[in-house]
Amino acid sequence: MMKILDLVVGPLQVNCYVVYDEKSSEAAIVDPGDDVIGILRLLEEKSLTPKLIVCTHGHFDHVGGVREVKAETGASIVLHGDDLGIYEKAQEQAAAWGFSVERPPSPDIIVAEGDQVRIGDCEMVVMHTPGHSPGSICLLHRDILFSGDTVFAGSIGRTDFSGGSLQAMKLSFRRIIGLPGETRLFPGHGPTSTVAKERETNFFVHEL
Repeated sequence: MMKILDLVVGPLQVNCYVVYDEKSSEAAIVDPGDDVIGILRLLEEKSLTPKLIVCTHGHFDHVGGVREVKAETGASIVLHGDDLGIYEKAQEQAAAWGFSVERPPSPDIIVAEGDQVRIGDCEMVVMHTPGHSPGSICLLHRDILFSGDTVFAGSIGRTDFSGGSLQAMKLSFRRIIGLPGETRLFPGHGPTSTVAKERETNFFVHEL
């Protein structure tokens, strides 16, 4: 069974998720943007074995801790190929916002639409959901969706950054709200939600 731990990291308040298979204790760290000490503490407290570092996209606030987490755990870095250019410029992005991060190391696993990433007996299917960035992804496991900066509770990720696309976001948003209503959304910022709630309350529904 999949279990989810979360902590809010960094100055832009990113939701970092430590996702693990209860049976094997294998874990994936989703979007380790900062607070590596806190992430490592969660892993230690639960005696977890980190296997994957999954970046839902390449923006600095989501990848700022990747280098250190990789160095401490040896876990494989997962990224969609269309975000490689953004990922590689994380330092420059951070500097433009007045922050500082380490350059993340090269990804170990490049994923695309429909690929599966596994921790123990738990498989997560990659949904390529461009809009916020060209290579933004969501991860779907049964009725759980890690939605990155594609869909938030009540809103969506910005599309005015380099590589963003309002048209692509519309298509990605339609895919997500087309999932079963009981699907729980774990976004990159802000509170959790459900697909059913977003169909009723998300402002972007009226933009489609």
